[in-house]
Amino acid sequence: MGDLFRSEEMTLAQLFLQSEAAYCCVSELGEIGMVQFRDLNPDVNVFQRKFVNEVRRCEEMDRKLRFVEKEIKRAHIGVIDTGENPEVPFPRDMIDLEATFEKLENELKEINTNQEALKKNFLELTELKHILRRTQQFFDEMEDPSLLEESNIPLEPTEANRGVPLRLGFVAGVIGRERIPTFERMLWRVCRGNVFLKQADIEDPLEDPASGDQVYKSVFIIFFQGDQLKNRVRKICEGFRASLYPCPETPQERKEMAAGVNARIDDLQMVLNQTEDHRQRVLQAAAKSVRVWFIKVRKMKAIYHTLNLCNIDVTQKCLIAEVWCPISDLDSIQFALRRGTEKSGSTVPSILNRMQTKQTPPTYNKTNKFTSGFQNIVDAYGVGNYREMNPAPYTIITFPFLFAVMFGDMGHGALMTCAALYLVLRESRLAAQKNDNEMFCMVFAGRYIILLMGLFSIYTGIIYNDCFSKSLNVFGSGWSVRPMFDARVGGNWTFEVLEENKLLQLDPVVEGVFKGPYPLGIDPIWNIAANKLTFLNSFKMKMSVILGVIHMLFGIILSLFNHLYFNKPLNIYFGFIPEIVFMVSLFGYLVLLVFYKWLAYDASNSRTAPSILIAFINMFLFSYSDGSAQLYTGQQALQSFLVVIALMCVPCMLVVKPLILRRQYLWRKNLGTQNFGGIRVGNGPTEDEAGIIEHDQLALNTEEEPEVRRPSPPFNFGDVAVIQAIHTIEYCLGCISNTASYLRLWALSLAHAQLSEVLWTMVLKFGLSSASFGGAPLLFILFAAFAVLTVCILLVMEGLSAFLHALRLHWVEFQNKFYTGQGFKFLPFVFEGILDGKYED
Repeated sequence: MGDLFRSEEMTLAQLFLQSEAAYCCVSELGEIGMVQFRDLNPDVNVFQRKFVNEVRRCEEMDRKLRFVEKEIKRAHIGVIDTGENPEVPFPRDMIDLEATFEKLENELKEINTNQEALKKNFLELTELKHILRRTQQFFDEMEDPSLLEESNIPLEPTEANRGVPLRLGFVAGVIGRERIPTFERMLWRVCRGNVFLKQADIEDPLEDPASGDQVYKSVFIIFFQGDQLKNRVRKICEGFRASLYPCPETPQERKEMAAGVNARIDDLQMVLNQTEDHRQRVLQAAAKSVRVWFIKVRKMKAIYHTLNLCNIDVTQKCLIAEVWCPISDLDSIQFALRRGTEKSGSTVPSILNRMQTKQTPPTYNKTNKFTSGFQNIVDAYGVGNYREMNPAPYTIITFPFLFAVMFGDMGHGALMTCAALYLVLRESRLAAQKNDNEMFCMVFAGRYIILLMGLFSIYTGIIYNDCFSKSLNVFGSGWSVRPMFDARVGGNWTFEVLEENKLLQLDPVVEGVFKGPYPLGIDPIWNIAANKLTFLNSFKMKMSVILGVIHMLFGIILSLFNHLYFNKPLNIYFGFIPEIVFMVSLFGYLVLLVFYKWLAYDASNSRTAPSILIAFINMFLFSYSDGSAQLYTGQQALQSFLVVIALMCVPCMLVVKPLILRRQYLWRKNLGTQNFGGIRVGNGPTEDEAGIIEHDQLALNTEEEPEVRRPSPPFNFGDVAVIQAIHTIEYCLGCISNTASYLRLWALSLAHAQLSEVLWTMVLKFGLSSASFGGAPLLFILFAAFAVLTVCILLVMEGLSAFLHALRLHWVEFQNKFYTGQGFKFLPFVFEGILDGKYED
C-alpha cells in the first residue's frame, strides 16, 4: 500500500559518537529532525548526569536573555526577527556568550538602579514643590495667617489652661488621592476632632519610580496642638504611607526653598533624559540580536540535554546513544553524522548500527502543509499503532464530503471557500506574522480543511439546488402546468386558476406534465412546493443511510489490509469475513432495497409500493402473514436466508476464535504442529519455528545451553473469551446504532436549509418587498443584518456543528472498524519544534 497509507517503517539504531564530535553530530541531527533519542539513563538523577553543568549554564544564559527581553518590551522597542536560523555555536563559544550576557545584564541593572534612584529623588522634589506652593496658598487664603503660625501668636486660653500661651503646629505631606476619605476619618476619630486638615489635589499624575505607573496624589496640611497630637498625626501618616516633608514656617523661607527645589528639579530632569537616552541605545542594540541569541542558547541547551540521554563507555572517549529513526532516512542521518564529525575536526568517524529489537517502534506519518490538518484530526482520536492503516488519506475526501452533506449550500459554501482561499493565498505572510491568537492559529492550521469543506459544500449545494435557501432555475424545470386538467374548474389550468387557488397538485401521470428529470440536482420547482419538506425528508433520509452503510463497509474492508499486513489469518476468517457478511446481509440489503424501489416503481404504480421500513422490520420478525405486499418475487425466502446467515455470523465471531486460540496455545505448549483445514491459522509458530523450539528443548534435555529460550506468554482463556464477547456485542449492536447515527446527515442538512430559509423570510424579504422610496435605506440596513446573521449563525455556528458531527462520524462510526489508535507518536529531536514550542526539551 505504500507509506502514504501506513506509518513510516522505523528501526532502532545505535550511535557511537566520539566525545569531541558528539556535540556537533547531535547538532546536525537536530537540524534535520529525523531521530528520536531514547533515555539510556532512566535510573540516574538529573543532577548526576555528565552535562548537567552545561545545561545549568544554558539555563542561566536563557534567564539573562529573558530579563533583557522584558526590559526591551517595557521600553516599547520592537524585537527584530529577520527569520535567521543561526548555526549552533561551538562549546568554546559559550564563555564569550556568557560574558556578553553578563555584561549586558549588569549594565541594564546598573542603569535601572540609577534611574530608579533619580526618579525617586525627582518624585520627592516634585512633591515638595507642590507642597510648598499649596501650603502658601493655604496660608494666603486665611484672613490672618499669623494666627496659625506656630512661632507667633498664642490662641485664646481656656479654663483648663488659662494663663498658659497655646501654639499650633502643622505637618505637610503627600498621600494617594484614593486614601484621602479614609485618612480624614481616621484623623478625626483618633484625634477626637482636635486637628484641622486641609487638602488639595495635584492635577498632573506622578510616576511611581518602582513600578513606572502613573498615580494621582493630593497635598495635605494638618494643624494640631501639642506634642501628643503631633505624634499621633505622624503615626497615622506612616500607617497610610503618606510622605511628610519639612515645610518652613515663614513665607520668605518657603519662597527661597521653592526656588532651590525648582533648580534641582531642572538639573535632575536633564540627568534623567540623558540616562533614558543611554538606556534606549543599549536596548536598541540588544533588540537587534536578542532573537538570534535566544536561538543559539536554546539549541545549545537542547544539545546538552540530549547528550545527557546517552551512555558513556568505560574509556570516557565515546558516547553511545539509541535512536528511533525511519529506515528511508538512514542515508540522510549518516550524512549528517559525517558533517558533524568534519565540523568538529575529529578524525574518527561516527558509527550508526541498526539493532534488532522486540520493542514496538513509534508511529511516524510524514505530512506536509496540506495533509497535516487531516492527520491532526486522526491523531486527536489516538495515535495509530505502528504500521497500522492510516485513516488520514481517506479522511481528506470523506471528511469534507460528509461535512458538505450536512452543510450543502452553494452560497454559504462559496463564502467559506473565499475565506479559506484568502488564508491559503496569503499563508506565507500570515505565518510570518506569528499571531498569538489561539482561535486564529487553529483556523489558520486548518485552512486546507476549510477550503475543501467549502468546495464540497458548493458541490452538494448544486445537488440540493440550494443557494441562500433559493433554487436556481438554470436548465428549466422538468414540470409543466400547461397540460394539467382540473375537473373542479372544468378545463386546463390558466393564470386565473393559478391566482385563485393557493394549493394545486401536479400529477405526473398526466401526459406532458412531467417532461423529464432535472439535468443536475433537484428540480427548482420543489422550492415552491407545499410538500417540499416531505420530499426532501424522504430523499435525504435514504441518502444518509446509503452513505453511512458505504462508509462503514469501506472501514471494514480496510481492516482486511491490516490483517493481511500483520499476517493474522485468524482475524480474517473469524473476524473480517463474519463482520462484512453480517453487515451486507442486513444493512447492505437495506441499501439494495432502496435502489430497487427507486428503479422498480414510477408515477403510475408508486401508490402501491410497499414501505421499505415495514419490510425491514418484518424481515427481523419473520412476519409475512399479514398480507402486506412484497417488493419482488421470492422476497420472503431471501430475507429469511439473509437473517439466518447474519445470525450464524454471531457465534462464529463469539465462540470459534477463542476456541482456536486456546487450541493454538495447547499446541505450542506441547510443541505440536497442526493445520486447520490445510491452512495455518492465527499467529502460532511455523514449522521452522516449531523446529527451533524442539531443538531448544532437546538441548535442554542434553544439558546444552540453547541460544534463545523464551517462555511462552501465559494464556487466560477466560480473558480472551470476555474480550471477544465484548468485541462481538459491540460490533453487532454498533452496526445498528452506527447506521442510525448517520441519520445526522439528514437532520443537520434539513436544519441548515430551514435556518437559511427562516433568515431569508424574516430578514431580507422585508427589504425586497418594499416598493416605496424608503425601501432603499431599509434594504441596506436589512442586508447588513442578513449578512451578519448569515456569517455568525449559518457559517460559524452551523459550520462548527456540522464539523463536530462529521468528526464524530469518522472517529466512532468509521475508524472503529479498523483503527486501534493505541500507539505513541514519533517525536524527533528537531530544533524547529523546540524553538516553536511544539516539543519540550
